[in-house]
Amino acid sequence: MAMAPQPSPIADRELVLTRILAAPRAALYRCWTEPELLKQWFCPPPWRVSDAVLDVRPGGANLITMRGPNGEVAPNAGVYLDVIPNEKVVFTDAFTADWQPSGKPFMVATITFQDHDSGGTLYTATARHWSAEDCKAHADMGFHTGWGIAADQLEALAKTL
Repeated sequence: MAMAPQPSPIADRELVLTRILAAPRAALYRCWTEPELLKQWFCPPPWRVSDAVLDVRPGGANLITMRGPNGEVAPNAGVYLDVIPNEKVVFTDAFTADWQPSGKPFMVATITFQDHDSGGTLYTATARHWSAEDCKAHADMGFHTGWGIAADQLEALAKTL
């Protein structure tokens, strides 16, 4: 008797965006890891990134400051957990520089880049949350819409490199 597939134990805490982007993996990776490039695509308008400090290596800190149209300031600090050039970037806001615990861990993000038969890149952005409530809050904030717009902007920029 065949057993039905069981849902992932993290299914209620995970959001995933998958796209086939018409740009090479190396260009997409550069856009994620070079501050001046990241600032150009990371936020859906009218928000923008005013500053990006990226120490892209396992244990390296990052600080991405986003600004809204009404003067809002949203600093996002974290650390990189895993980095494989042109393949994967994993980061979390659970820690800040020097592995200091953050005030409130929200998620671990895994970004992967895989060659696709189309000649483009299979791009997957996964956000895993500490709680189902945080995951729902992220979904309600517009994860798929916002990260989708950012992915479109990422693709457009990467195609120019």
